[in-house]
Amino acid sequence: MSESQSEALAQLPAVGRLLETERFRSLADRFGRPLVTTALRAEISDLRRAVRAAAVPAGLSRDPETWLAAAVESRLDRAAGPDLRRVINATGVVVHTNLGRAPLSERAAQAVFRAASGYSDLEFDLASGARGSRQEHLGGLFEAMFPGRASAVTGNAAGGVLLALDTLAAGKDVVVSRGELVEIGDSFRIPDILKKSGARLVEVGTTNRTRIDDYRRAITGNEGEVGALLKVHQSNFRIVGFTEAASTADLVSLGAEFKIPVIEDFGSGNLQPLPELGVDGAGDEPTLADRVASGADLVIFSGDKLFGGPQAGILLGTPEAIRTCRRNPLARALRPDKMAIAGLQATLWSHLTGRASREIPVIRAIARPLEEIAAAAERLRDSLEPASGWTVGVVAEASRIGGGAAPGAGLPTRCLALSRAGAEAEAIRRRLLRNEPPVVARIVDDRVLLDLRTVPPEEQDELLAALKALVEGADSSG
Repeated sequence: MSESQSEALAQLPAVGRLLETERFRSLADRFGRPLVTTALRAEISDLRRAVRAAAVPAGLSRDPETWLAAAVESRLDRAAGPDLRRVINATGVVVHTNLGRAPLSERAAQAVFRAASGYSDLEFDLASGARGSRQEHLGGLFEAMFPGRASAVTGNAAGGVLLALDTLAAGKDVVVSRGELVEIGDSFRIPDILKKSGARLVEVGTTNRTRIDDYRRAITGNEGEVGALLKVHQSNFRIVGFTEAASTADLVSLGAEFKIPVIEDFGSGNLQPLPELGVDGAGDEPTLADRVASGADLVIFSGDKLFGGPQAGILLGTPEAIRTCRRNPLARALRPDKMAIAGLQATLWSHLTGRASREIPVIRAIARPLEEIAAAAERLRDSLEPASGWTVGVVAEASRIGGGAAPGAGLPTRCLALSRAGAEAEAIRRRLLRNEPPVVARIVDDRVLLDLRTVPPEEQDELLAALKALVEGADSSG
């Protein structure tokens, strides 16, 4: 370390002394002394690293106290804002797990706001004046959608699977195809969830081929008692070629023969046939109605994927299976809050009244006509006046559904493609992330692509402003 760097470090004021100055006492009155102290220590720590890297900020040496006070105030102002920031999703992935999955419809968002901002009859029966059940707010709507089927709701689908296995198969064997022992997001694996439920995993078949006779042999040849047959949707991947799988209907017939319940983890919860929405390569993707009609004792899916609602795990099944799940003490630990109940109510209403394709954002994005997307991309391109070195064009690409639904299937789309001579695509992408609101794009062939399928019309003016600042600025090199 040079002598000048050592001097700069020595000039950094002590935290205790700074906190007693008028400027920092004023900050403490506004934000509270604990937060000011934490922010000040973080700024000084950052400064020490900067000095050691010979990157001393301008103005620090002239008046360290004033510079630090301004830096701390700026840090606390940023921290005081909402940590979850709205972003513009220009990735073309409709159900983007890292961006919060399904945006709520306006109807659902208003319902959530009403539930969150006051008291409600969440667990109160207004007719009798006695305690009620939060599950009953959704039971009638799900039964109207699927007559004869009862429902229960958990905080998410993994919780739903855990509840089902713990209720029907704790201490017993659960038979699963090796080709369905999937890993979902953030390294959560079906075998791990099954183990946590207290059930014992029995693998049958091979990775690519599992026949109904494999399940039969596991039932008749196993020393342990079989508590359930489990079928799992192959989320995020497909096995193609020399493959075979037992259908849910076959498993239901086998389960009936041996009086063993069948549980299906369906995943995405899509209600409409995806080819009807223009999805290429999704001809074999079943619908929720298909799965419920197959007769499984329990079908479990996510509320915040193609169903288009808030995060939740939804169990649809026989009245007996659902009653048993609801009586499980684990159901209380996994129950949804009032905001999830309100959001699901509103989302169910959109589905039941035939308004889903107009009101639910993920369904609207999937069904969005290619001509409309192309026109939006061309309008953006024609509205820009790129500075020297920039290339802005419209290219044909494919959007993805995401959320584990129809892996490998695509939606024809049009993207705005950005590149700049001498600039890396990653640097351009990062500049878009620094916009307010941040714009999330993807990179293909060293170009930044912005897919208009996932940018609704009400966000396109903001996207245009971000692009103008990027490609038209006097210093657009990033």
